[in-house]
Amino acid sequence: MSALTTASDGFRLHGEPFRIVSGAMHYFRVHPDQWADRLRKARLMGLNTVETYVPWNLHQPEPGTLVLDGFLDLPRYLRLAQAEGLYVLLRPGPYICAEWDGGGLPSWLTTDPDIRLRTSDPRFTDALDRYLDLLLPPLLPHLAASGGPVIAVQVENEYGAYGDDTAYLEHLARALRTGGVGELLFTCDQTDPEHLAAGSLPGVLTTGTFGSRVTESLERLRVHRPEGPLMCAEFWIGWFDHWGEPHHVRDAADAAADLDRLLSAGASVNIYMFHGGTNFGFTNGANHDHAYEPIVTSYDYDAALTESGDPGPKYHAFREVIARHAPVPDEPVPAPAPKLPPTPVELDHRVPLLPHASVLAGPVRVDADPVTMEELGLRAGYALYRTTVPVPGDGVLHFAGGVGDRAQVFVDGAPVGVLERERHEEALPVRVPRAGATLDVLVENMGGVNYGPRIGSPKGLLGPVTFDGTALRGWHCHPLALDDPGAVPFAPVASAPPGEGAQGAQGVQGEEGEAEAPADAGPAFHRGTFEVRTPADTFLSLPGWTKGQAWINGFHLGRYWNRGPQRTLYVPAPVLRPGTNELVLLELQATTRRRAHLTDTPDLGPVKP
Repeated sequence: MSALTTASDGFRLHGEPFRIVSGAMHYFRVHPDQWADRLRKARLMGLNTVETYVPWNLHQPEPGTLVLDGFLDLPRYLRLAQAEGLYVLLRPGPYICAEWDGGGLPSWLTTDPDIRLRTSDPRFTDALDRYLDLLLPPLLPHLAASGGPVIAVQVENEYGAYGDDTAYLEHLARALRTGGVGELLFTCDQTDPEHLAAGSLPGVLTTGTFGSRVTESLERLRVHRPEGPLMCAEFWIGWFDHWGEPHHVRDAADAAADLDRLLSAGASVNIYMFHGGTNFGFTNGANHDHAYEPIVTSYDYDAALTESGDPGPKYHAFREVIARHAPVPDEPVPAPAPKLPPTPVELDHRVPLLPHASVLAGPVRVDADPVTMEELGLRAGYALYRTTVPVPGDGVLHFAGGVGDRAQVFVDGAPVGVLERERHEEALPVRVPRAGATLDVLVENMGGVNYGPRIGSPKGLLGPVTFDGTALRGWHCHPLALDDPGAVPFAPVASAPPGEGAQGAQGVQGEEGEAEAPADAGPAFHRGTFEVRTPADTFLSLPGWTKGQAWINGFHLGRYWNRGPQRTLYVPAPVLRPGTNELVLLELQATTRRRAHLTDTPDLGPVKP
């Protein structure tokens, strides 16, 4: 029997009136050593519940597997929430959106060109059933019926914005029940009447998602469900960022006023996001409406807790609002966590990528046209495609179907141009200096589309490649997952000759008098070390660097790009260790400096007006 039930006037928990005051915090976006700290801060803000998605693609990277450790130790996260006195809303999808790679759907599933995703297509539901058969048993002890914190479980996610296959939703609800989930089930949709109609199920609580127009949104929800609790399952208090656009923020007083309207109306709420966290590694998603738009590494979301877990303006404003409607702990608001003192990092070792690609991944020989990343078995990262051009001269390289998502092109090792999916680019004029010149194409997966019909769009080279109409065949394809960039053979960087460097050919001074190195063209790995006395949160700043990936002590911080808006990468304190630490960068284009900086202040870029 479900611990949380509904009545005509609201929720009941163990038979007593209960209002859900929840905040979203995705365990997979927060370092596990920081979960307890973030959950404690949720309780101190006045929340009685936390909400999280469950990413299918991480928990099941291959069919028949289940990963439940490290960042994915969901049972541990649930235990910590309960120890803090918090209930949990669990949102297992299977689709989660969340600005997450592929919307959480695994690439081994979405690459099937015939499968009809998020429908009652047996190819989809069979895979889903097998996943739930593995996922649910270790979670059952944490349901409220077994004394755990999970009081409600979501069926799908904003399905009304995608489809209208009621049979699929019924199948999913039945699979949860058959798997042992006896707790309250709910759906959530934007409060458009058509979305609510298509995404709801009889006998399953309908909730809404919105960030403003509270009265209007609640009225629409009430029209759809004339009786029972009103709940905003995603109260959007900020927003996410794409590369190349301003950083989104929302005024704290404005968000707090709408939260007060929600609670004054007697509704329950899940604040999205209470704590956003970070798209570490290759986990960011992308949107694709008129153009492909990848999402940045930070998922700060202008949330109540900042990306580094410090109470922000909304934390204080929301705490005051919640205190008018529900009990708030009589404990002081937590102070910001200590930060590492500003620390320079000299990157004094380097190795170019193109000549050493085989160290990271042996080539896959393809006699005909190049194949996609998915056909190479690559879920994320980069693919290096190499062939030769049989004839010399000036001409046009044409990539049929474009690239997924960004391709850097080299002839005999020299860069000749970049093609980007977001600009719909397919052709590049080049000069081939000799017959048999080597053509290298380094393609970057910038993140899987997480919303709409383009989920599962392929990555890599998407069709035949020609030079002035002549098909280029016989490709060597290196699938670069970059699981262990430390395996590359770093060598010390030669010092600038006397008279060069600070006062020579470049003659440029960087920040704080730092001498800029001679231009260092990529793509290449760069390595440096730095000393830490006491580990603390910090932010990696890379002035003078262009685009690439960053790792500290083997931990993949994620993508950087001078296109912005994001200018620093968050480094969680648990990633650092006392003594010597290692920074590795994969710089794809060029850098004018050989120094990085660890700072005590984040910079997420200029704010959207």
